Amino acid sequence: MNDYITVIGAGLAGSEAAYQIAKAGIKVKLYEMKPKKFSPAHSNENCAEIVCSNSFKSNLHTNACGLLKEELRMLGSLLIDIADKTSVPAGQALAVDRELFAEKVTSILKNEPNIEIMNEEIGDKIHLKDIADKGIVIIATGPLTSEKLSDEIKSITGDEDLHFYDAAAPIVTRDSVDMNIAFWGDRYDQERSKDEDIEEWKNKIKSIKKSDYLNLPMNKEEYEIFCNELVNAEVVELHQFEKREIFEGCMPIEVMAKRGIDTLRYGPLKPVGFTDPRTGYRPYAVVQLRQDNSEGNIYNMVGFQTNLKFGEQKRVFGLIPGLENADFQKYGVMHRNTYINSTKLLDNTYNFKNNTNIYFAGQITGVEGYVESISSGFVSAKNAINKIKGLGNINYGELTMIGALSKYISTENKNFQPMNANFGILPPLESNVRDKKIRYQMLADRAIEELNKK
Repeated sequence: MNDYITVIGAGLAGSEAAYQIAKAGIKVKLYEMKPKKFSPAHSNENCAEIVCSNSFKSNLHTNACGLLKEELRMLGSLLIDIADKTSVPAGQALAVDRELFAEKVTSILKNEPNIEIMNEEIGDKIHLKDIADKGIVIIATGPLTSEKLSDEIKSITGDEDLHFYDAAAPIVTRDSVDMNIAFWGDRYDQERSKDEDIEEWKNKIKSIKKSDYLNLPMNKEEYEIFCNELVNAEVVELHQFEKREIFEGCMPIEVMAKRGIDTLRYGPLKPVGFTDPRTGYRPYAVVQLRQDNSEGNIYNMVGFQTNLKFGEQKRVFGLIPGLENADFQKYGVMHRNTYINSTKLLDNTYNFKNNTNIYFAGQITGVEGYVESISSGFVSAKNAINKIKGLGNINYGELTMIGALSKYISTENKNFQPMNANFGILPPLESNVRDKKIRYQMLADRAIEELNKK
């Protein structure tokens, strides 16, 4: 086996991974195709280029991403340290001077004696399988992985487990759904037959304690108000290269709604097979929420892939009966995003199950966001270091945000979609705390206490 570790991709995850490995006294070959080749969204020759917003989100511990940043500070993350040092005024958020941030990261990596930066595209002259046959490799590519490298990744993961577009629906916490309106049940399972007495039926469905689905019934007026706001809401402008292909496999719900007032009632909001427990009759439309994790505390909105701006999602989807006070843990997105089905392929150290010489990091693993990518790079690096030294795995525990993220992407989920840091993926508190800010502070305090034990 090689006495060095290969890292592919010098974005946020790859830069963090390379630094952590080098700091541990192990040599790194860091492959980055820039400046020989750029993705459609990249233009800067530096490592750790930020192509979208310059915000790393909130610094508050009562924000999930704020907690994740604090955990990474405690653990000695290079990129969070540089983000702090290159910050610009942004209220309670951490925002950076993106040019200065990338310059400082690049300078440190180039001046680190254990890091050799190789400006080559994997899949051209150098191949992934050959690298993995000889030693440990961390594949830390982002949402715009090159076609050649994508083909190499596809060859080791399988065609069906590599995705190129992220069309994700919003996710809400179960305890923020109004259960006076929502009801449990799969389609047809709780439906009242035509000759069945309403009271007898109501007594029967009380036995339906829980299923994979929560259902939100709508009457005609509620549905029409919702549709009107939906078709007039503000959307996010896609990159030109995304516009050509993004809608081929999945249509945004707001685009579908523009095809006619009843389109959603014959599509994702179809009421057939349901009976509203409040009336005993079929509702005019039904929004379904599907369980999104094994604990059953977060649910995604079925069929609600959307390109609406985040604020508009909260406003418009809050018009759905039962979601008036919904706690959105993730908003819907539709964009170019290469990622693997990590729940089948990786363990909670980001190690590839079919070839333990291979680790993945960054958005290709299904973590979504700058800080989340840095987190995956950090965890994969620490475990790659231990592997080359013949030591055991490092697991930060599900009570921490860094550990909960790695658990989420490695826990079997047939409806897996990319996920950002959110309090919904942490195990709940032992006692029920209804005040959200107090609950989040307690979860954050618990995570910091857990990390201090490591």
